[in-house]
Amino acid sequence: MNVKASGSKQGATFNPSQCWEQTCPIEFVLQLLSSKWSVLLLAELLQGSRRTHELLEALPGISTKTLTARLRALEKHGLLKRHVYAEVPPHVEYSLTEKGRSLEPVMMELKQVGERLLEGTTCICPLRA
Repeated sequence: MNVKASGSKQGATFNPSQCWEQTCPIEFVLQLLSSKWSVLLLAELLQGSRRTHELLEALPGISTKTLTARLRALEKHGLLKRHVYAEVPPHVEYSLTEKGRSLEPVMMELKQVGERLLEGTTCICPLRA
């Protein structure tokens, strides 16, 4: 099905199958955020830099292996940075980059929509309106 794309050049059509041929930005963000623990991890880092043990304490139930995998994935996509301090024992902190911080309004909106859909139920997550 071809649909005229709004705001595009006259005669240009949008073919939805083209989204499958290239990376769709919406799908990319949804996949990144839908990985288990990613949203909670980002919400925690929105509060400031954290060390690995602080993240483990803040996210009861996450394994060290899963935490490491999520941190690496978020770092790979430029959402957070890992800072290693030259100390003994090693001291590593994680913090959000500007790209990572750019997700805050999206996460806040998702939280607010969820609260409305749940009829005013609020959560104890660190995101604050």
